[in-house]
Amino acid sequence: MFNDSIGKRSKPVKNFVERGAVRKFAFSIGDPHPIFIDEEAGRQSRYRANIAPPTFPRVFEYGMIDSLNLPEKGLIHGEQVYRYNRPLVVGEEITCYSEVKDYYEKKGKQGKMGFLAMKNYGLDANGKMVFSAEQLVIINETIRKKMMSK
Repeated sequence: MFNDSIGKRSKPVKNFVERGAVRKFAFSIGDPHPIFIDEEAGRQSRYRANIAPPTFPRVFEYGMIDSLNLPEKGLIHGEQVYRYNRPLVVGEEITCYSEVKDYYEKKGKQGKMGFLAMKNYGLDANGKMVFSAEQLVIINETIRKKMMSK
């Protein structure tokens, strides 16, 4: 179904690690640690600024991958693993893009399920990798059939 998309990437999209968004995100995940929300705590830290929670890149835009037309509803978030070279610093710009790493299908109790492996990347203003995030999207039989009928 998505085998022809393996290796395709989205066009890079610029994102901003905005103080208010980091603050709201920290509270929404129940982790209002001072390093995320208190400006003085950020200045006193080894980073000399506030940083974003590790899962904050979930809110970034990564661009669209041509021919990867996923439905907006019905997908299952299988797993996500983040790898950092350094934390995201409040106030910086991060350029993000996605890549399709793999697609495979398995037979389950309810029919065939599709597994779409994606990798997201975030680079700083100098083009250095800040983080990557591997994600597995599960497409159940009902959604697969709807997608194939289009």
